[in-house]
Amino acid sequence: MTEATTTVSNGKTALTDDIRAHFSGDAPITEKAKSFAKVRPWTSAAFLGIAALAVLNGVRGVRP
Repeated sequence: MTEATTTVSNGKTALTDDIRAHFSGDAPITEKAKSFAKVRPWTSAAFLGIAALAVLNGVRGVRP
């Protein structure tokens, strides 16, 4: 008895499933990021905001 199993996303794993789907394959990383941003614009905006804060905090600590 073999049954085809399909994974069902819930609220906790849906983002992980989307990241895995968009960032797997042989396409350039820019194309992967663009497709992810089209599907999940709010999530990608949050990622960019966190990255910008990290860069600003890193630059803020540099003294001439």
